[in-house]
Formats: sequence, C-alpha cells, structure tokens
Amino acid sequence: MKRPDARLERLLATLAILIISLISLANVVVRYVTDASFAFTEEFSVFLLVVLTFAGASVALRRNGHIRIGLLERALPAAPRRALILFQGVCGLVVLGLITWFGGRMTWQEIQWGSLSPGLGLPQWWYLAWLPLLSALMMLRQVQQTLDRLRGRLEDES
Repeated sequence: MKRPDARLERLLATLAILIISLISLANVVVRYVTDASFAFTEEFSVFLLVVLTFAGASVALRRNGHIRIGLLERALPAAPRRALILFQGVCGLVVLGLITWFGGRMTWQEIQWGSLSPGLGLPQWWYLAWLPLLSALMMLRQVQQTLDRLRGRLEDES
C-alpha cells in the first residue's frame, strides 16, 4: 500500500531546516573570524523553526504518525470505532480551526498596526502569516487522515 504523503509540507520543512543550518553555520564562521555576528540569524531561525514545526506536524498528521492511544479504538466494534474516529477528526479540526482563525486575526491586526520585527524591522505579519496558512493546511491533512482511517486505509501500529 502506498504511504500517504504531504509533499508541500515536506518541501517547506526541508527548506526551513536547510536555511537554519546555513545561516547558523555562516553566523558561527563570521563570529569566529570577526568577533561579530549577523543580526538576523536569531529572528530568522525562530521564524523558520515555527514553519518547520507546523510543516512537520502536518506531514506526521497525513502519515498517521502522531501519538494516539489506540487501546479503546482497537477494542471497539466497527460502528462505535468509526464514531470514535470521526469524533477524533472533528476535535482535531476544531483545534486547528481555532489556530487558523486566531492566527489569521492576529496576522490581520499586525498588518493594520504596521508592527515591525524588533531585530530587522521587517513587517511582523510576514512571520505571522505562516501560522494560519500552515494550520489551514493541517486541517486539510486532518480531513484526509480521518477519511483514510474511516475507509480502513490507515492502520495504527500495534
């Protein structure tokens, strides 16, 4: 059986970890040679870690890789098990929907206020916009995972 995939999120996570590695290495070399460091590395690294976290969580969600206690689920007959899987999916969508909604509101407020980042003076919303975007993408992956589980395409590890 082909394993479900989340190519876009894998690409984002790969780029994020690659860029973090490169700017951190460059910062170490510059600091060693000049006793000074780049001002932007911490700000970009924190931003990219958030992207990496949400992209990685989305990949794990699509691949059914998040930790879940399946004891009750495995013990239930088919109909109640399907209801439990649906309940789990709805709960996940509610949480991700709240993150998307409030992340979007926060991003919009930052656009209106014109807030700038403390380190580089870039618009703060550039960093915040990824929160609602990636959580909305996770909502799609939650729906895909729930449908796959309901159809019996995804099995938990025993």
